[in-house]
Amino acid sequence: FLALVRKDLILYFSNKRALIITLAAPIAIAAFFGSLFGNSDKTPTRVPVAIVDFDKSAITRQIILGMQGDSALNVTELDEAAALEQVKTGKVRAAVVLPAQFGELSSRAMFGNGTKPDVKIHYDPSQSIALAMVRGMLSQHVMKAVTQSMMGSGGGKMIADARAEVSAAKDMAADSRKDLITLFDSVERVQKNNSTGTIATKTAGSSFDLPFKTVALEATGNQERKYNSYAHSFGGMTVQFLLFMGIDLGIGLLLMRRMGLWKRLRAAPVSRALLLGSTIASGTLIAVILMCGIFGVAMLAFGVRIDGSIIGFIGIMIAFALLAASFGLLIAAIGKTPEATRGLAIFATLLMVMMGGAWIPSFIFPEWLQTVSLAIPARWAVDGFDAMTWRGQGLDAAGVSIGTMLAFSAAFTAIAIWRFDWEE
Repeated sequence: FLALVRKDLILYFSNKRALIITLAAPIAIAAFFGSLFGNSDKTPTRVPVAIVDFDKSAITRQIILGMQGDSALNVTELDEAAALEQVKTGKVRAAVVLPAQFGELSSRAMFGNGTKPDVKIHYDPSQSIALAMVRGMLSQHVMKAVTQSMMGSGGGKMIADARAEVSAAKDMAADSRKDLITLFDSVERVQKNNSTGTIATKTAGSSFDLPFKTVALEATGNQERKYNSYAHSFGGMTVQFLLFMGIDLGIGLLLMRRMGLWKRLRAAPVSRALLLGSTIASGTLIAVILMCGIFGVAMLAFGVRIDGSIIGFIGIMIAFALLAASFGLLIAAIGKTPEATRGLAIFATLLMVMMGGAWIPSFIFPEWLQTVSLAIPARWAVDGFDAMTWRGQGLDAAGVSIGTMLAFSAAFTAIAIWRFDWEE
């Protein structure tokens, strides 16, 4: 058994070029995905947005200035044709068009007694997720500008016009008319106080803002360290490429069978379980060594840390290494020929790592897919690495993932020993 394991290790590590590629590929792709999702200590990418102002009023000017000062947006003021062209070419995510009389109509519509102006938003359909963000940010700055205009001393005419329209509205309930007129009286008193300097404000004409502010707190295992997006990326890419290593292991067994090497080995006084068991053992050792190298680079070069249980992390590594090796043996057992098996095995592996959350976190999946992915062994490996690194969970969390992966490994091994054909 030890001689067979030693033979596999020597053969694998003697191919220096293949070994370097096996280590470099997951590191390079994990670094790319980690930088793509970004860390919270970096300046966030501002969404490019164009804005068109046909009104040219004080309200629309304040809206534009507010959006330009927003850290989440990169706002450029253009004419409509140029803004639409920028959206079509993908240079901006959306173009907001403020129509003529927007300031006046929006102020009247605020009390429900006027026509609401239509604000067109041209958006890039390939990045439609930005539409909801632009809508939300636009609503915030419109409410702030309109409210300040109405409550400030310059909104006297608007309030007077609104009072006249409410008083003349025949289809409005008497109670609603009375409440609105009372509101207008209160607003006029605020305007009067602002104009006479009775109420101290930060800026002339008063300034109204949202009545709350948010404080963003990261829910990570170590509150003193910010979330490191490379932690998930390295865990996911490690899972993917070690499963690929398992495919190579299985294809190697099929090639050995074709060359008649299994017949020669069976001529020795060794059992079928010992031959296949030594292959799993050597594959597990190789996977553990590779994981040590990959995560070593992740920790030294990209700041990935084990904020959870170190014992749990080691247990996750060993359990997944065994899973990858037994998966390779399963590939060899169900494969008829190396040529036919390779393509199908790669497709199945890519599907497994994609559904297992190795590329993107599984919480982004639809709810039904999150449930289905629990039947995918890669999901438990990725969740286990996440739990032991940036989530900072304890040994009990690792135990669930370890137990599940060991159960998959036992099932794969049993099927492989049962179905493995010694001749092609």
